Amino acid sequence: MAIDTKRFKDKIEHQTPNINLVPLLDVIFTIMIFLLVMLSQHPVEKMPDEYTQDQISAKPTSQQGDSEYYLLPLNGLKKVTVNGQDRSSDIRQGSIAVHTRVMDEGQILMDSSTGTITITAPDDLVDVAVKAPVIG
Repeated sequence: MAIDTKRFKDKIEHQTPNINLVPLLDVIFTIMIFLLVMLSQHPVEKMPDEYTQDQISAKPTSQQGDSEYYLLPLNGLKKVTVNGQDRSSDIRQGSIAVHTRVMDEGQILMDSSTGTITITAPDDLVDVAVKAPVIG
């Protein structure tokens, strides 16, 4: 069976090119929308007055050198328990001061949906595991 190349060439020569612009327009509009959305994003310039920067970052912090306690903030903090004992009276402005050894050797469970911090501390640290932070 022979291949008829002459008929194929004639068919190709008589066809007119057909360019579809719809996919090109779709891509251009998608890129344009992406750029508009990205350029319209502005960083938050001012944080709420009721929280300090340390509370917003939720990182344990120490304000001066080596500290025995670290500030542990949680937005909406309502309850703190240490080995089953309620220590909620030590909460100040949504944060609690936690002993460094408790952070290293114990277990801290934070639940922002209920506003609770549950701490499991070594037995020799139960009395000093948390204290009211000095915020000033």
